[in-house]
Amino acid sequence: MANDVKTKPKRSETSETFRFLLKLAVVVLILRSFIFAPFSIPSESMLPRLLIGDYLFVSKWNYGYSRWSLPAGAPLIPGRIFGSTPTRGDVVVFRAPEVLDHDVIKRVIGLPGETIQMRQGTVYLNGKAIPKLRIADFTIPLTANFNAEKCGAPFVDVVNNVQICRYPRFRETLPGGRSYEVLDQAELPDRDDTGLYTIPAGHIFVMGDNRDDSGDSRFPAPQGMGYVPLENVEGKAVVNFFSTDGDAEWLKPWTWVSAARWSRIGEGF
Repeated sequence: MANDVKTKPKRSETSETFRFLLKLAVVVLILRSFIFAPFSIPSESMLPRLLIGDYLFVSKWNYGYSRWSLPAGAPLIPGRIFGSTPTRGDVVVFRAPEVLDHDVIKRVIGLPGETIQMRQGTVYLNGKAIPKLRIADFTIPLTANFNAEKCGAPFVDVVNNVQICRYPRFRETLPGGRSYEVLDQAELPDRDDTGLYTIPAGHIFVMGDNRDDSGDSRFPAPQGMGYVPLENVEGKAVVNFFSTDGDAEWLKPWTWVSAARWSRIGEGF
C-alpha cells in the first residue's frame, strides 16, 4: 500500500515576493527607528559644516527613544526610554514644535539648568563668553542649490572667473576644549544681542552654526525652535554619506556623478 504523503502547497511567485518585501520593510523600519536613519540638509542654517544637498546618517541610540524615533512620530513609545542628555557641541536631529512639524538639525549649545545669552554676537554660557576667534573666510561656489540669492548680494565674490559666496568665519571653543566653526555675517540686534535664557529641566538650547541665518532656540516658534524637549531629540549626526550641488537631473544619470561633491563623503562630526 502506497504511503499517503502530504505535501505543502507551493506558494505563488507573487506571494513569495510579497513576503520578501514585507520582511524587508520590517528590517528597514527597525534599522531606521533604532539604529541609523538618513537625513538631508534643506537649508543653509548649519553652514559651514553642512551644505544644502548634504546627506548624512543619524545614529538613533545615543539619547534614548521616544515616539519621534519612529516614522511619522507614531505614538507607540510612551515618553522617553533609555534616555540620556546630549553632550554640549553635539549636532542633533530633533522634532520641531507642532506649529512647524518637521525634523530639524542644529548644534547643542546649552543643557538643562544652564543660562545662555548673546552679547554683540558672542555666546555667553553661564555668564562666561565662549571664545570666538576669527579665521579664514568661508567660501563656497555658487551652485544650483546655493545661488546668489541664498548667498546674499554683499557676500558674492569672483575668484578665477568663478562666482563664489564669501562669509566671515570664526572658531568657537566650548568649555572642555570642543571646537567648531561658525559664520557671523553682520551685526543684527535681534540675534546678536538677546535677553538671558534659562534652560528648563528636560530641555536643551540649540543654535545653527550660521548664526545670522538660523531659526533656533533664540526665537520662539514659529520663527525659531524655542527650548527643545529632550524627548523630541531623535539622534546624533555621525557622518556624511553623499552630497550634491543640485545640478543633477533624474533622467540624466551621468549628472548624478558630475553633481556629486565627492570630497564631502565620509566627513564625520
